[in-house]
Amino acid sequence: MRTLLLLTVFWTVRCLAADFDLVLANGRVMDPATNLDAVRHIGIKDGKIAAMSETALTGGKVVDVAGLVVSPGFIDLHAHGQTTSDLQIKAQDGVTMALELEGGVYPVAEWYASMEGTAPTHYGATVGHISARFAAFHPQLKTGQWASGKAKLALLGPNPAGANQVAGEAEMNSMSAAIRAGLDEGALGVGFGINYTPAATTEEIEALFRIAAERKVPAFVHTRAFGIAPIREAIDAAKKTSAALHIVHIGSSAIGDMPEVLKLIDANRAAGLDLTTEVYPYTAASTLLESAMFNPGWQDNLRINYGDIMWTATGERLTQESFERYRKQGGWVIMYMMKDANVEKAIAHPGVMIASDGVPFVDGKGHPRGAGTFARVLGLYSREKKLLPLMDALAKMTILPAKRLEAHVPMMQHKGRLAVGADADITVFDPAKIIDRATFEAPTTPSAGISQVIVGGVFVVRDGELLKEAWPGRPVRAK
Repeated sequence: MRTLLLLTVFWTVRCLAADFDLVLANGRVMDPATNLDAVRHIGIKDGKIAAMSETALTGGKVVDVAGLVVSPGFIDLHAHGQTTSDLQIKAQDGVTMALELEGGVYPVAEWYASMEGTAPTHYGATVGHISARFAAFHPQLKTGQWASGKAKLALLGPNPAGANQVAGEAEMNSMSAAIRAGLDEGALGVGFGINYTPAATTEEIEALFRIAAERKVPAFVHTRAFGIAPIREAIDAAKKTSAALHIVHIGSSAIGDMPEVLKLIDANRAAGLDLTTEVYPYTAASTLLESAMFNPGWQDNLRINYGDIMWTATGERLTQESFERYRKQGGWVIMYMMKDANVEKAIAHPGVMIASDGVPFVDGKGHPRGAGTFARVLGLYSREKKLLPLMDALAKMTILPAKRLEAHVPMMQHKGRLAVGADADITVFDPAKIIDRATFEAPTTPSAGISQVIVGGVFVVRDGELLKEAWPGRPVRAK
C-alpha cells in the first residue's frame, strides 16, 4: 500500500512538472537559427521555452495556432519611438524587442531607469554621441534621447554649437568620459548620427570608434551624408580603429548608389571586417527639421528639394517660406528621397537586416515605418513580390539581429530563436494574411494577420488584440 502511495505521489508530481504555463499547439514552427520548419507544440514555463514536441502538451493555457506560423519575436535594432504607446504599436507589428541603437541616449542609467515598468517590449540603447556632444557644448542642457529632445534642441536656435562647432580638447574629454560612463552603465554600443553633427571631424569619430573597439562593442552609425562616399568614410574609420561597425538604414544612406554600396559591404565583410547593415521597407525617410541635416546645402546632401518634404503635423508639402518658418519652430518631417528598386535590392540582399527606424508618434502623426515595417516585409516583399523566401525574411528580423549583439550582450544568446531554453519571445502570424496597414495618412494603424505576440512568456497581443496593461518588457544591457 505504501509503495502504491509513493508511486501515486511520484507520478502526480511528474505530471504536474510536465504541465506548462502556456502551450502553443499545432503551429508551423519556423526557426531561422536552425531552419526548422515543421508542426510542433511549444511549452512555455517561467518565461522560457521548456519544450518543443511533435506530440501534444498540456498546460494552464493551451492556444491552438494550427495553420499559423510560430516565429521568434521580431527584434528591431533601430527604434527611436520608446514611449509605452510607441512600443505598443510596434508590438502589434510582431516586435518583442525594440532598441535605440543609432541615436542612443545619454545619460544611460537615467534613461534605463525611466523605462522600468512602462514597456510592453524589451528595450535597450547605445550611449549616443549626439546627446553626449550636445552635453559637452551645452552643459546646461539634457537632451536624454535625441529623438525625444526636439523641444529643447529647437530652443538652441538654427546653428547650435553641439552640432556645428569643432570640438576642442575639453569637449573631446567630455565626450570620451560620457561614452565610457555610458558603456559602464550597460549601453549596447556607441551610437553615431554624424549627419546631425557635421562639425564632428573624422579624427573625432575615429577617437570615439577606438573606445568602442577597446570595449569590444559596435559603433552604430548614421553616416555623414548620403551615397557611397560617406559610407566609405565610416568603413575606413572602422578598419583604422578595428571597431565593429553597423551602418543604419542602408536604403536612405546609399540612395541611388545601392548596387555599389552592397558590393562594398560584401567585399569588406569577406576581408574580415565586422560589418553589418539594415534597411526599412519604405521610400521615404523622416527626421527633425531643426536638425543640422537641414543646414545650407541639404538639397545636395539629400538629393531632394522643398516639395519633397512633408510637415507631418499637417501633411503639407513645404515651400521655401514654410520650410524656414517650421525650421525655427522644430518638428518632424517626411522626405521622399528613395527609389523602390534600390530598397528592394537591400531587402533581398543576404545579411541585410530589417529594422524600422521608427520615430516617435506625435498626436498620432509620424512615419508608418514605426507601425508596419515587419509585416510589410513579410506580406508585401516576401509573399506578394516574392523577393525572398519567408524563412530568409524571418532570419533578417530574428536571428541576425540577435547575433549582431550576442558577443557582448550575453542575454541575446537566448533571443531570436525557438529552442528549449530560449526566452519565450514569440510572434504568431498568418502567412497568407500578414500585411502592413499603416499609411502616411494613418501612420499608427496596426498591422494585420498577427494573432499572438508573447514577451517573456506574457501575452502582449492576444487573438489579435493589444493588451494595454501588459508591460512585461525588460531592459537589455551589455552587462
